Amino acid sequence: MVKSGNKAKRAAGLAGSPSHLMHRVLQLALDIYAEETGPDGLTQRQFAVLEAVSHKSGLTQTDLVRATGIDRSTLADLVSRMTTKGLLDREKSTVDARAKAVRLAPAGEAALKAARPRVEAADKRILALLPKGKRDGFLDLLAELAGEADAAPAKARAEAKAAKKAAREAKKAEKLARKADKPAKAKAEKPEKAAKAKKARVVEPA
Repeated sequence: MVKSGNKAKRAAGLAGSPSHLMHRVLQLALDIYAEETGPDGLTQRQFAVLEAVSHKSGLTQTDLVRATGIDRSTLADLVSRMTTKGLLDREKSTVDARAKAVRLAPAGEAALKAARPRVEAADKRILALLPKGKRDGFLDLLAELAGEADAAPAKARAEAKAAKKAAREAKKAEKLARKADKPAKAKAEKPEKAAKAKKARVVEPA
């Protein structure tokens, strides 16, 4: 049970900042990963790309962005370097002629096979830092946050589309309001003009 004093302490400054705490945890996870895989092993991102391609060959860059969460520009550079190293092969996509699809090269298969037990050891070390009763909940929360990250681009596009639509509707409503206001103004000005004309016709006595 967490004491109330600890809660108050955690709520102040960096100790209460989710972004800061997650950054520290990420650093810890990457350090453990590097220790287990060694200096000549695959980087975490390289492993993610190879693992994704191993489950479905012929993925395009867009597919890999969705599968790994790596941003498009970083992924393009990563795939290019992995192809140069002989870990991946690139070919024309059978689905989209404009896109390039990737598949595991023999060297990539060998590297992935060698990396899997090391990555598993790193994952076990990370989870071992938590009590057994909290591990499943921790993984559930991470999966939930990862799901939000995956959905973020689509949400942003939907919000931008909704904002544009709302702006168009507001502009249209404003235009209709101005149009409706013109006859009312003209009607209000008619008696005033008639009165002025009548007054102009009255001749003062000599």
